[in-house]
Amino acid sequence: MPKASSFTPDTPFLPVLILAAALSSFGAAPDADAAAETTDTQMETQDKEADDTRATSAHPEYVTVKSRTTADGSTGRTPGGGLMPHQKAPRAQSGLTRDYIARQSPTESPVALIANLPGVIYSANDPLGTNDDQQGLSVRGLDQTEIGYLFEGVPAAPPLFLMPYTSATADTENISSVTLTQGSSDAASPLYNAVGGQLSVHLSKPKRTASGFMDLSYGSYALNREFLRLDSGEIGHTGVTGFASFSYRNASQWRGAGDSPRFHVDSRLLKEWGKGSSASLIFSFNRQRQYYLRAPSKAQWKAQGTHFNYSRTYTDGDTSYYLLQENARAQTFLAAPVNLHLNRHLQLSLTPYFIYVSGYDGFGTSLDPKTSYQGNQPAGPLQGGVIGANGKITAVATDTFKQAHSGITASLEWKAGRNSLTAGTWYSYYDFSNPSRYAAVYANGGASNMLGHQPILTASGEPLSSYNSHLVQQVNALFVQDSFKALSNKLTVSAAFRAIMVTRTISNALPGARYRNGSSYFSPQPQVSASYDITAHDQLFINGTTGFRAPSGISNYNDRFSVATGKQNRSATSDTRPEYSIGEELGYRHTGDVNISASVFNYNFTNRQISTTSTLNGAQVSESINGGGQTARGAQLEVSLKRWHHFSPYLSGQYIHATIDNNLKSGDDYLPTRGKKAIRTPTFSGSIGLSYDDEHFFGMATVNYVGPTYSTFMNDERIPGFTTANLSMGYRLKKVGFAKSPQIQLNLMNLGQPGYLSGVNSVSFNAKPTTGVYGTRIAGRAPSYFVGGGFAGIVSLSTGF
Repeated sequence: MPKASSFTPDTPFLPVLILAAALSSFGAAPDADAAAETTDTQMETQDKEADDTRATSAHPEYVTVKSRTTADGSTGRTPGGGLMPHQKAPRAQSGLTRDYIARQSPTESPVALIANLPGVIYSANDPLGTNDDQQGLSVRGLDQTEIGYLFEGVPAAPPLFLMPYTSATADTENISSVTLTQGSSDAASPLYNAVGGQLSVHLSKPKRTASGFMDLSYGSYALNREFLRLDSGEIGHTGVTGFASFSYRNASQWRGAGDSPRFHVDSRLLKEWGKGSSASLIFSFNRQRQYYLRAPSKAQWKAQGTHFNYSRTYTDGDTSYYLLQENARAQTFLAAPVNLHLNRHLQLSLTPYFIYVSGYDGFGTSLDPKTSYQGNQPAGPLQGGVIGANGKITAVATDTFKQAHSGITASLEWKAGRNSLTAGTWYSYYDFSNPSRYAAVYANGGASNMLGHQPILTASGEPLSSYNSHLVQQVNALFVQDSFKALSNKLTVSAAFRAIMVTRTISNALPGARYRNGSSYFSPQPQVSASYDITAHDQLFINGTTGFRAPSGISNYNDRFSVATGKQNRSATSDTRPEYSIGEELGYRHTGDVNISASVFNYNFTNRQISTTSTLNGAQVSESINGGGQTARGAQLEVSLKRWHHFSPYLSGQYIHATIDNNLKSGDDYLPTRGKKAIRTPTFSGSIGLSYDDEHFFGMATVNYVGPTYSTFMNDERIPGFTTANLSMGYRLKKVGFAKSPQIQLNLMNLGQPGYLSGVNSVSFNAKPTTGVYGTRIAGRAPSYFVGGGFAGIVSLSTGF
């Protein structure tokens, strides 16, 4: 059997290893109790939390807090086992702390971690939670391309495709917290797609004393994962601290053939001084490769279940051989956030950043050696490839890409008395090159080169291509925000205005295609909010927000041609109008022994952008469908208890009623979709959890429910609701020799679920033949679905030192 192709990123790997070695050699000798102590920052946070619960009380409360932090960062203090940290923002907001993150499988990405928060629908595609390319996420019915993703304040999702790729930015051991804002984003956030909310991931700070942490995980599907972090402590007497970590993970696909190796590095240098001044240098590198899992239609799922996938072995002419369905991605992330406390009134924040991504997506296809086309021009006879018994050339349609994304955010905050005024700007420059190629497949099923360096050529010697695109995008944004406190600081009123300008210029060097295309978008976005602290434990909030999202994907801007016939099957003049949203929200919070967060919301959308996939000459490409207007109304709830006799329960849920506001165009007619329910929006969803931690034995159980979900705008096909359950348990020691807080942990995922349809991969206007508004018979097309992973078990051994 041929070996899987290797993928060498453009980023050199040696400097990363040198950095890790250098950090481990700096700093003072490890403190004997470093792993068990609480850092100054943690102590300040805990003291503030305690102060918040006692503030302005008529009768002072005397509370004794026993603080402990284990080697994996958990404290046991967050309500709901880490699922419900206290929030004060005047909008619906949920989060995760180390108490929850550390109890989950270390293979899970932040997108998988937030599955139990209210409003979140996570469509898993593998039980280990590792597949960024093939997983679904929606919040209040809005998909992951409508959720802004920030990593340490940096917009970390690819600016054109907007998929978050959260596992590429940090290992879970280095994530200190995750915050999800449902339905809106902060006016100061450097985002232009956050109509559905904002996901913020925060990297842990370096420790003040030299130390280390190691985590080894093994389990189902031949999983092996190793993680090592080294903290330098203070470097000399500079006040600078740093850490570097390295991890390796590999596992077999849970269905079908193939594996998924991943290499990852995180590092951070930090200097803090004065009253709130800091400077940090953050670097991460990620390289991974995997094979696509075949997304079934409902009929294919009923016929074959989890056995519907790509072929394990190659036969002549087989375009569904798994080695031909490969994708690889390497990402380098660099950011340097700086916060300067200029004086008692002024605070300046600057964050320059740079992200570079390269890789490819491959899909098996076949070509006619004589009658294939390059755009609208005949390309044959083709050069290269093996002509099979069917007279066709079996090939890999490779979608290669290079993305360079740089930018800077800057803001200046002025505080005087009860007033706080902030003004800022954001600029980003994005360069994306995307030439497609066709790689020859040998008689044994191996591909010549997945990066397209040895492509199939046309008769004139040019690489055969379906598109040869280059895009440049620039974003300019300005914002101003003012907050005023009144009534003994119980009332806070805020108003903000943000203006975003997005300019895209696209070229396509394919014969017959429009060479130059592009678009410009301008969006004014006002926001207002108010919160009132009824007591030290009770808060009311209200807000009105607006949001904007430009269409995702490059396919909408390119002319498309069939490589088999040369006929144009899509024009670059497709609908590229941006999505715009207006939302209102009213909520209530209570903190104490019982913690409650409840809110009701209403949203209206115009030009709702629906992300989906389509097939172009054998390759799967991302695109946006204009879903017209949409209205969504609903309510969400979170309830938890503080730890009581080592137990802490959690409950969350959402009800939403989302409908399409108008009939959608299909060809020369319209489908009668007005009043139909929105796709990817189950009416009910929720989860319950229970955690236990007595400082030695610990565990957590969660159960998640997702209701039936429509996959077509005509509501003529849906998937049934499903329930998943996860369990973790373990035992922790305090100190054994040099090992600090060593522990063993067992994670069991998808208990009782051998496989299920977990979400919608590609949507359809209608699955069944339908009569349009003007009498046209409109053919149906079957949607495809994500298949939720089967059962998996993982054992992890970890320790600080």
